[in-house]
Amino acid sequence: MKTLNTDTAAARAPSRERLNTLDTLDVIPTGAALGAEIRGLDLSRPVPEDVKEALRKAWADHMVLLFRGQHIDDEQLLATSRIFGPPHEAAARKYYLDVGAKIDNAHTLSRHPSVSIIANVDEHGNPVRENSGLGSLEVVWHSDNSYVEVPPAGSMLYSLEVPVNGGGDTSFNNQYLAYEELPEEIKRAIEGKYQVHDATRNSAGVLRPGVKLPTRPEEVPGPKHPLVRVHPVTGRRALYLGRRRVWPSNYIIGLPNDESEALLDKLWAHATQPKYAWTHIWRVGEIVLWDNRCCMHYRTEIDPTQRRIMHRTTIKGEPVVAPW
Repeated sequence: MKTLNTDTAAARAPSRERLNTLDTLDVIPTGAALGAEIRGLDLSRPVPEDVKEALRKAWADHMVLLFRGQHIDDEQLLATSRIFGPPHEAAARKYYLDVGAKIDNAHTLSRHPSVSIIANVDEHGNPVRENSGLGSLEVVWHSDNSYVEVPPAGSMLYSLEVPVNGGGDTSFNNQYLAYEELPEEIKRAIEGKYQVHDATRNSAGVLRPGVKLPTRPEEVPGPKHPLVRVHPVTGRRALYLGRRRVWPSNYIIGLPNDESEALLDKLWAHATQPKYAWTHIWRVGEIVLWDNRCCMHYRTEIDPTQRRIMHRTTIKGEPVVAPW
């Protein structure tokens, strides 16, 4: 997985007075299978419409955008997120609300319904290995909220605190390429196929509040989505796998369990190859935006003795469209 070296070109960065124009906007590709850094923007200040349009194009072209050196509040984070679409309330939030979790719980919910707090702390603000969210655990490859009927188009994550010794690195992968480079026999095998997306566990494998763990496929709750989806902006096809858990979890409709598991094994092994990925190592004051419709993401384990605090927004998506 390639990383982006951003220590160069600092001397040519424009002054604050000259930021947020097309002349100062730079889109710097990572050199990996996806991702670009955006320079020349101060997201605490208004962004003109022509720059917004350029940012939307950059997102369609690169799937993941990185903004460094930002100092913003939740309202400014939401304003930045709205450049790319209206907010989508994170699907995991309803599980906490349904069982009466407090809105101001530091490791689960923000007071703003469109901002989630992704943190490895307990109710007292102390770092922990496990909490009712993702905690400090490794987070498997996944697409956000694929377990709802209309998943979000994208997610935006803003770093407020990061571990001084590293950990919590986030990787993204290109599911356009993953689909395009599938062996022809696997393309034929998945044509017309849908899978049920398991809604029982979060991306760290933690059972959601008030949810029963399934013991057989028929008990797996969640919507059905095609294994391949058409991106509504680019028109390109991308693999759409959601997330993978120990059986019974996601399964392909219409196939015996052993055939479904064998085909999903092949798809996941192919889709998560390092050649399709780019990894971001976080610093404070960074924003990363990713497109859930054509890439997945993964997080390494965090040192449970150090705090990691992020604020996240999700962007309203469209119904998943199959190519068949």
